[in-house]
Amino acid sequence: MGKILLIEDNEEIYNMVKLSVGNEHELTWSNTTEKAKAAITKDNFDLLLIDVQLPDGNGIELCNEILSSGSDASVFFLTSKADTSDKILGFSVGADDYITKPFDVLELKARIQSRLIKRNSEILKSNVMEWKEVKIDKDKQSVTIKGAAEESIDLTSLEFKLLIYMANRPESVIKREDMLDAIWGKDVYVYPRSVDTHMSKLRKKLKDVGTVIESVHGVGYKFSPTKM
Repeated sequence: MGKILLIEDNEEIYNMVKLSVGNEHELTWSNTTEKAKAAITKDNFDLLLIDVQLPDGNGIELCNEILSSGSDASVFFLTSKADTSDKILGFSVGADDYITKPFDVLELKARIQSRLIKRNSEILKSNVMEWKEVKIDKDKQSVTIKGAAEESIDLTSLEFKLLIYMANRPESVIKREDMLDAIWGKDVYVYPRSVDTHMSKLRKKLKDVGTVIESVHGVGYKFSPTKM
């Protein structure tokens, strides 16, 4: 499941995007640039769908600002501005796709799916992930915690998979159900609280830096490390 932010002031377009996204992804709607900025500071989105003409600003400038701040979200422009010069400008600021209105709901769905699959593939190709508290080497399946001195820790295969799953989604609230589906598989029934048991063991092994894994009451967990 991907996390998508739609930045668009037209409710009809929101309803079309919602229909396109369905239950496969989590959709958040902001109808102004200011609300969009607030949403981005609170959550980590996989994909931004941005209208160029917004009530309180310009979508091109907003995209440039967001990507310049270090966001790695994918970006689609969703706009009625169809001139070639507008498209070139959109791609020049870092957009991954440029979709003109009116659009086909099924085509938008296909483009979103394609981009999120590619994004996940790109994330998984990164072999070493490192923050101030912890370093993960996926090739070596090793985890190093940092403090007064660096220390390698031993994790079970399941604990390592849980850590990688969260590390690929920093600052995102991850539901227990999503972890169960991703780690254990949709066809295997596992009691949801089993996630809590394994997460408790993982935190203990991470020692003082175990605080990078935050509990979200009634929902699941969030991985909140400090960027280098």
